[in-house]
Amino acid sequence: MRPAFARLAAAAAAMAIAAAPAARAQAPAEATPPDVLVKTVTLEVVDILQKDKEIQDGTPAGRKKVIALIETKVLPHFNFLAMTASAVGRNWDKANPEQKTHLNDEFRTLLVRTYSSALASYSNQKFDFRPLRAKPTDTDVTVNVRVLQAGTQPVTIDYDMEKRPNGWKVWDVRVAGISLVANYRTEFDNVVRDKGVDGLIKTLQDKNKSLEQTTASAGGAAGKK
Repeated sequence: MRPAFARLAAAAAAMAIAAAPAARAQAPAEATPPDVLVKTVTLEVVDILQKDKEIQDGTPAGRKKVIALIETKVLPHFNFLAMTASAVGRNWDKANPEQKTHLNDEFRTLLVRTYSSALASYSNQKFDFRPLRAKPTDTDVTVNVRVLQAGTQPVTIDYDMEKRPNGWKVWDVRVAGISLVANYRTEFDNVVRDKGVDGLIKTLQDKNKSLEQTTASAGGAAGKK
């Protein structure tokens, strides 16, 4: 997966969903329209990022704040099992229940690590929230947002969301028309073909360890400034 795409997709997803509990304080999650939810939480999390100096400076404390933000406020608004199954694709049926659990856990961790890096590098993007084209009875919708930054063309972000008993959940994010899940599917399919399902689990574990070490090193360097 292209690093630039991963960072942009992660930043968009994280900033759009991260503060959703605040929106629920005004209305139950299941009663909040998906476009309203995305807009409300985007503006709130951007405000947090702009005001928190530790996050902006990339200090160890700031990175811990970002990870805590994701763990407590981003993850509840994603259907990770659906995302993992879609990313693994046709190979999902080859996995046994234990392997599926490991795949889901490692993919979840991978996205958390990617999100934390993306949020930490936020740099004053603006957002254009497009009108939602959906019927009140729809249970599967796409929320469209454009990311605006001076000197570059707007980037389109599409959030594919489904209505679940406990509220709206994101099951895919498309950046400039490219699916986050589909991008991983190609990579995962190649790994399973060469190394099997256990090989994919091992690959994800290794990648997560590498990202953890990179984050720790970056945090240590920031702390010495």
